Amino acid sequence: MQAKSDCPIIQMSGRIQLPDHKAIPKRVELRQFEHMNMPLDQIVDLSTYPISEPSFGADCRSTLDSEGVLVLPSFIRTEALAEMQSEARKGHGKAYFCAQSHSVYLTPPDPNQSDDHPVNRQVISSKGCICDDDVSAASPLRTLYDAEAFRTFVKTATGERALYPYADPLSSINIHYAERGQELGWHFDNSSFAITLLIQKPEAGSRFEYVKDLRETDRGETNFAGVGALLDGETQPQVLSMDPGTLVLFRGRDSIHRVSPNESDTTRMLAVLAYNSEPGISLSESARMTFYGRLS
Repeated sequence: MQAKSDCPIIQMSGRIQLPDHKAIPKRVELRQFEHMNMPLDQIVDLSTYPISEPSFGADCRSTLDSEGVLVLPSFIRTEALAEMQSEARKGHGKAYFCAQSHSVYLTPPDPNQSDDHPVNRQVISSKGCICDDDVSAASPLRTLYDAEAFRTFVKTATGERALYPYADPLSSINIHYAERGQELGWHFDNSSFAITLLIQKPEAGSRFEYVKDLRETDRGETNFAGVGALLDGETQPQVLSMDPGTLVLFRGRDSIHRVSPNESDTTRMLAVLAYNSEPGISLSESARMTFYGRLS
C-alpha cells in the first residue's frame, strides 16, 4: 500500500518485512509521549475539516474514489504552518540532494523495445530530502502524523483497514526540497495512495500535473500509446493548484503525474507522510541509499 511515491518521492525498489521482534522500534512506540507542544486542534483547522466525524471521512473517500485526488486547502492553521516552514528551512542544510533518470513505469529498461519506446524513455527527477529522524519530536508534522484522529481519517478516506509507520528510522515523514530547475519527472506510483502537505510554494513553476487513469494496473493495461502521446506533448495534463497548508491525498498508481521544474529562486518545500498497511515494513536498503544517501 502506501509507500512514498511521489507525488513526491519515487520508489524504484520494494519493501522488506522485518522479523517480528524488530517490527516496531521502541523509538516509534514512544513517539506519542515525546511531544506535547501543540495540540492537534492548533495544527489542523478542525472546524472546517472535522476529521473525527465519520461522515466527513466518508465524503472525502467519495471524492478520492471518484476524482483520484482529495485537496484540502488551508488544512493547517497559520501558526502551525509557520512552525513547519521554520523547521523545514532549518533542516535544509541537512538535505540529501540527488537526481535519477528513470522511466515513467519505474521499471528497468526493456531490451526487447527501442530506446524511444515509452517503457524505455527516460525522464529526470531531482530533489533534496530530510528524513524522519531529522524531524523534531515536537514538530507539528510529527504530532499530525502520530495523531490517532488523523490516522483514522486517512483510513476512512482511503479505505485502508490499518495504517502503521515505517519500521526504519528514515521513511515515515520526509520533507522534500526543489530548488530552481529541480523537478519530479513523469511517473506512475507503486503505492496505492500518497499524502502530501505543501509547506512553501515557489513564485513560478513547480506545477503538479497529472492525467487521471492513464493506465489500468489491475487489468495489466500499460497504455504505451497514451504514455507516448503525453511524453510527446500531444496530451495536455490537468494542473492541481495548491497553496501552503494544503493537504493532498492522491491515487497515483494509474494516474501519471509530475512536478514541473521550479522556475524561481524560492525553494519548494513539501512534507510527505507515509504509512503502511502492515506493521514492521521498512523501505528497502537500495531505495534508502538512492533517495536518502544512507541506511539509518
